[in-house]
Amino acid sequence: MTVIASAPGKIVLSGEYAVLWGAPAVCMAVDRRAVATVQPANACGLTTPGFTDSDPFRVVDALSPGGRPACDITLDTTAFANNGSKIGLGSSAALTVALAAALDNSVEIYEQTLAAHKRLQGNSGSGVDVAAAVHGGLLEYSMASREAASLPWPNGLAFRVIWTGVPVSTGEKLKKLAAQAGQPAMRSRSALLLVAPRMAQAWRSADAGAILETYVTYIGVLRQFSVDHDLGIFDAGHDKLTDAAMADGLIYKPSGAGGGDIGMLFGRSDSELDAFLAKRADLVHRVIACELDPDGVRLERQ
Repeated sequence: MTVIASAPGKIVLSGEYAVLWGAPAVCMAVDRRAVATVQPANACGLTTPGFTDSDPFRVVDALSPGGRPACDITLDTTAFANNGSKIGLGSSAALTVALAAALDNSVEIYEQTLAAHKRLQGNSGSGVDVAAAVHGGLLEYSMASREAASLPWPNGLAFRVIWTGVPVSTGEKLKKLAAQAGQPAMRSRSALLLVAPRMAQAWRSADAGAILETYVTYIGVLRQFSVDHDLGIFDAGHDKLTDAAMADGLIYKPSGAGGGDIGMLFGRSDSELDAFLAKRADLVHRVIACELDPDGVRLERQ
């Protein structure tokens, strides 16, 4: 029997880094899907059309610590790349979730994929990307409880996903962060831990005005956090887009680890976002077509 499963990518909207110390993160699943196909075979075979980000055998091994399964596996993350370069939409977590569902012929794989993806990342990371891939939609996530609460998308809040064209390793940034200490770092960490719950509360309210207003403070704190920890979150053009958006009454922020990959542009309407993008085309590498995906992992065919 052939089993095909797919799982969505993700974009972290708030709580990046702070989620590691207990603050809530807000994340959205996006309609770019990793697809895993499993067929019976005498040994483990692996095909990877369009695979761009992770070593595929490491994904298989993370899910099968007792030994590779006897089956032919096809892993496809074509939707997570642009001309062979990763975009930064969480392909590793999406692929881990899709493969787990295909191997088990079940979508009840949340706990197992959290553990497997943590092994894949060397015990770093919060698990928010796995939660988005499993549950789909817009969600608030807690690392401590592993709970993911579904949120409604706010009326009157438009967005665009902007790709910097610069790939970044989240794992490397987390390693750098873990090696740091000191008073300036602790002060900005404390500030981030204060503002991240406020950002989550704004998203929970589903009030577009409150979300945009709270982002102004949140971005300022995230910038100081980046400086104090030398993380370069606003590198790769994120800083210029952030300033330009605020000057026009919009919000732009890096997503996740920052320093490259993607950022989110927010405003009240599609028309004002498109007008800004046309005016500041010099700052924009590429707008990526992405929408909120209400579905999490699913079995496509059995």
